[in-house]
Amino acid sequence: MPALRIPFSFSPATNLLLMAQTTTDAAATTAPRTLTWEGDADGRLRMIDQTLLPGEFREIVCDSVEKVWEAIRVLRVRGAPAIGCAAAYGVVLGLQSVADTDRATFDKRLQEVTEYLAGSRPTAVNLFWALDRMKRVAAENADLPSRAMLNRLLEEARAIEDEDREMCRRIGEVGAALLADNQGVLTHCNAGGLATAGDGTALAVIFAAAAQGKNIQVYADETRPLLQGARLTAWELKQRGVPVTLICDSMAGWVMKEGRVQAVITGADRIAANGDAANKIGTYSVAQLAKAHGIPFYVAAPTSTFDLSLSSGEEIPIEVRAAEEITHGFGKATAPADVAVYNPAFDVTPAELITALITEKGLIQPVTEENVRRVVAGAGESSGSASK
Repeated sequence: MPALRIPFSFSPATNLLLMAQTTTDAAATTAPRTLTWEGDADGRLRMIDQTLLPGEFREIVCDSVEKVWEAIRVLRVRGAPAIGCAAAYGVVLGLQSVADTDRATFDKRLQEVTEYLAGSRPTAVNLFWALDRMKRVAAENADLPSRAMLNRLLEEARAIEDEDREMCRRIGEVGAALLADNQGVLTHCNAGGLATAGDGTALAVIFAAAAQGKNIQVYADETRPLLQGARLTAWELKQRGVPVTLICDSMAGWVMKEGRVQAVITGADRIAANGDAANKIGTYSVAQLAKAHGIPFYVAAPTSTFDLSLSSGEEIPIEVRAAEEITHGFGKATAPADVAVYNPAFDVTPAELITALITEKGLIQPVTEENVRRVVAGAGESSGSASK
C-alpha cells in the first residue's frame, strides 16, 4: 500500500500532467467546467488550474490523491463547494491502489486518505463535509467487496458534484428575487463557477438576475493578496457578458458613497450556527462599509457550508498562509526583505451585519440561530424564507 506524501513544493511549476492548453480567448467561447472526472473508478480528475488565470487557461490532470491535495493546497482548485467535490474524487484516487484487496485493507486506506486530504486546508467546511460523507457511505456498505465499494464511492463523488450544480441553480433562483433592474452589485473574491461545480453561489445570483433580463452592473473587488476578484471573478463575468467594473479593495467605501452600489453579495467558506460567516479576507470590512452606507449585505452559500457544531464565528479556524503571498506577489518582491507579515486568508462577518443568507433551501432572514437551524435542517420552505 503506497504511503501518502505531502508535496514539498507548492510552486505553480509543480510537475503535474498538463492537458489541453488553450488561450483565454478560446476558453471564452464556452463555460468550461471547473472539474471533470474522466473514466470509471480507475479514472482520473481533470480541473482548471486557477493559479494561471486569466493570463493562461490550462487544465491539469490529477491521477493521485497527492496531486489533489496539492491542487487544493496551492489554490489550483478553490472555493468551498469545488474543494468538496475535488476531495470526494481525491478519495477515489487514493483508493484505486487497494481496489482488489480485502475490505480491512481498503478501509484502513480510506481512513488514511481522508485524514490526509483533511489536512490540505482548514477553513472550508465543505472539504470535511465531503470527506465525512464518503466515509459514511463506506460504513453503510461494509458488506461490499473492495472493488464494488470503490465503484460506489465514485457514484457518491459524482452525486456530490451533481448536487452542487443543482444547488447553484437553486441559490441563483432564490437570490435573484433580491436584485432589481439597473442595480449595482459589489462582490468580493470569487464565488462563481470556478468555485463550484455549477454557476457558483454569489455569482449564480447575478447570473440568474441577468438571465431574467435585469440590468446588473457588478463591481468586483480585486481581493488582495491573490486577486481572485481581479483574476477570476472579472474573467467569469466577462465570459458571460455581464457588465463588470474592477476596483481596488480600498475603493469599495467610496464607490458605495457615490451611490453606485445597491447590494453586496459574497460567498462563504464556513457559516456557524448563529449565522457568522467566514469568507475571503476583506469581507468583514466590506460588510462594515455596507452597514455604514445602508446597503444590504447578502451571503450566498449552500447548506453544506454551514457548520452547526460551531456556536459562533469565533470558533471557526482561520487559515494563515505564507508570507510570500504578500511580500512576493506573483513572484515579484513587493516588500522589504525580512519584514514581519500577518497573512490570514479569511475573516468572519458577524451575523448582525448580514441582511440575509441565501441558500438552496431558501432565505434565512433575519439571520438568527433559530432560523439557521430550521432552514439547514430542511424544515424551511424550499423557495421561501425563514423570516419571522
